[in-house]
Amino acid sequence: MGLDSSATLQKWVGRTREVEDIATPRVLASFEATLGPHAVRLDEAPPGLHWCLTPDIADARELGPDGHAAKGGFLPPVPLPRRMWAGSDIRFLAPIRSGDDIRRRSTLSAVEEKKGRTGRLTFVTVRHEFANAAGPVIEEDQIIVYRAAEAGIASPAVPIAPRLTAAHERIVDIDTVMLFRYSALTFNGHRIHYDKPYATEVERYPGLVIHGPLQATLLMNFAAVIVGQAPRRFSFRGVHPAIGPQTLLLCGAARGRDEMEMEVRASGGHVTVKATAQW
Repeated sequence: MGLDSSATLQKWVGRTREVEDIATPRVLASFEATLGPHAVRLDEAPPGLHWCLTPDIADARELGPDGHAAKGGFLPPVPLPRRMWAGSDIRFLAPIRSGDDIRRRSTLSAVEEKKGRTGRLTFVTVRHEFANAAGPVIEEDQIIVYRAAEAGIASPAVPIAPRLTAAHERIVDIDTVMLFRYSALTFNGHRIHYDKPYATEVERYPGLVIHGPLQATLLMNFAAVIVGQAPRRFSFRGVHPAIGPQTLLLCGAARGRDEMEMEVRASGGHVTVKATAQW
């Protein structure tokens, strides 16, 4: 990427967007129906519900070929065509409850260019601040990664590692219905999650891709089951794409009194998501 292009992308830093929504009973019921027995039942909204609220809604005429909103609006016009949610650091400040009016303010906070194993990468960081009528409820730093079309999907970089010692484990079957429902629930139009010909022939994945935030949501809810309450902070990063449908293994291991190391393993044994939950 040339200097002129880099300078143009930096002009997007500081841009903001605000969106409003309501945590309706229907949204909560749809979330619980999508996760099934893997959604924790709490007095407050289960962890991960905020990703189903305040989605960015673009007219069909404003979509790019991948099903996302075309770049150059809120997100910068990164010339690399493939994009993925690389990870997030989430701080839960107060509960979301059924009926809450939710306001999300998003600020584009950084654009960084790097060189990876698969070629050139551009990382875009967005700070999301969620609030209800009483004040802030969630802060999140989301990282989006862009890569070249010809980069392909790298094989896992390391051999299959042993499972976390002293781990809590849960098996989750991910089928195409769950992938479709989660895409619909989050209004995520990215075609890699539901359009197999596009996923395999255009973006060159072996099959449909299991959403990173879906895997993170499953981990957060599993952490809440293990400890008896939802984490107050949760950080995750994608390690390798998880291809569906398949059975995933959720793992958790305590690290002190108020921290848990977690990960998702594909049926082949390699790690797809790594995370840390804190209380």
